[in-house]
Amino acid sequence: MAKALPTRADLVAYQQGVAGHDGTLCDVDGELFIKPCTPAEVAFYESSLATHQDFAEFMPTFLGTLTLDEQQNGQTIEEVGAALIAKHTIPDVLGATKSSKKIVTDQAVVLENAAHGFVKPNILDVKLGVRLWADDAHQDKKTRFDKVTEETTHKDLGFRIAGMRVWQGAKAVGKDIDADGYKIYDKNYGRFDLHNGNVHEAFKNFIFAESAGVDEELGKLVAQAFHADVCRIQEVLEGQESVMFSSSLLFVFEGDGVALRSAMEEASRSPATLQNDDGDVSSEEDEDEDTSPKIYSVKVIDFAHAKWTPGMGPDENSLVGVRSVANILKDLGSV
Repeated sequence: MAKALPTRADLVAYQQGVAGHDGTLCDVDGELFIKPCTPAEVAFYESSLATHQDFAEFMPTFLGTLTLDEQQNGQTIEEVGAALIAKHTIPDVLGATKSSKKIVTDQAVVLENAAHGFVKPNILDVKLGVRLWADDAHQDKKTRFDKVTEETTHKDLGFRIAGMRVWQGAKAVGKDIDADGYKIYDKNYGRFDLHNGNVHEAFKNFIFAESAGVDEELGKLVAQAFHADVCRIQEVLEGQESVMFSSSLLFVFEGDGVALRSAMEEASRSPATLQNDDGDVSSEEDEDEDTSPKIYSVKVIDFAHAKWTPGMGPDENSLVGVRSVANILKDLGSV
């Protein structure tokens, strides 16, 4: 069914981000994610879809691009964006309004929101890499990022927790818990609270939340599902030649234990098995949007400094982190 035409107020700031992506937008239903981007990121999406479909399976669904401009026939970003969302089509130009958020690029990438469709989405952003800067980075950026590597789990494990939000239950209150019952772990959590010896606790905190109904049984199933997909991502990256500086693994799963168990039980009754939700599952007989309850999703995101590099070998810099994450998930999912 076509979406109803939103009003000007229906294009809003994205509220579910966990790793500080400033200036991102979504529609009021949260189906689309609009993020300022570089031409290199657009090129990576397009080339991945054209020639690296096995990797594109683990990217957010790419819908197109917007060109940001100071003014488009007097329309605001909300007005033009509302039309975009209503039609699910991509215009050539999107007008930009003045705001406290500075737009540092004249382009935006339009993606399907990986967190849409969950009752209570738990979200974890894992920044990949030992080296975090691309070849064209200024020296001050290289120095700053090398300091981050030296002082965090990037150095030995090839990743750090960039941020996460975990639902604690409808009546949860306390430190770092927001009005919706989510415990927020900001970027400082991964920078200053975690080290090689306790970083596995972050994944445990993310997956297992007794107060939200995600008990040991459910949590182990989620960890096993995550592990299977991360291993698949590892396999794909090992078989291709690329570089992806400061890309991330984005984990999402149903944080409401009751809804999670129900979704798993429904999946077990259908021909489909517990699998990564890629947002494009459909029936040949029925092109309507799939309405099965969401269980989990694993995506690779953030490609501002990514490119395919034929003849240069696999991206071992990112793979260090992917392998480390896979090992932690394997342990958490062990029976």
